[in-house]
Amino acid sequence: MENKEEKKKFTDVRKVTDNPFFNLYEMDALTNSGKPFGYYFGSRNDEDHIKLKTKAMNVEGIVIYPVVKEEPDKIVMIRQYRYPLDACLYELPAGLVDGGETPAQAAIREMKEETGLDFEVYEGGNPAFRRPFFMGAGFTDECSAAVFGYAHGKISDRYLEDSESIQVLFADKKEALRILQEERVSLRCAYLLMQFLRSEAGEPFGFLM
Repeated sequence: MENKEEKKKFTDVRKVTDNPFFNLYEMDALTNSGKPFGYYFGSRNDEDHIKLKTKAMNVEGIVIYPVVKEEPDKIVMIRQYRYPLDACLYELPAGLVDGGETPAQAAIREMKEETGLDFEVYEGGNPAFRRPFFMGAGFTDECSAAVFGYAHGKISDRYLEDSESIQVLFADKKEALRILQEERVSLRCAYLLMQFLRSEAGEPFGFLM
């Protein structure tokens, strides 16, 4: 689809906090009629690399779709305490991409850190389903990508940080459906669980074709 040329809708942007991992930015934004107003968003990028300046789609985070290798009719999920909610949320393992890592490398590391399990990345299927997508673009410029594969090994909490409270579970389709119906669930986990419910144990990544 051809994009029409759009008028610039801000005149300036500046960082208003100084935190190590995530910061608040203030924009001098403009309405369609040119009226100025203040707009705020968060970013993991520094002032020179926020996406409204670079127009890039670099991946800051990943979510992992980990089928249990020995039981491909089950998926690895986590129940994690989230400070902004003061409550636990059902999620899929996920995390940030460290400098120099590929999304696949980040997934292998994060799976080990959050669950103690090893992770084998699945490289098949349509690459479009593994490309970066934006997360909540109304308040952040963050991009995230999904990494699919098999998990195996022994669950362990030895690699968790002191601030992390995580329970690991192997969910079959009955439990996944119950979680979707009854529990607090992150949105990207919910959408991927919907795919899991339609998957076949003999071809767990068939929906990627």
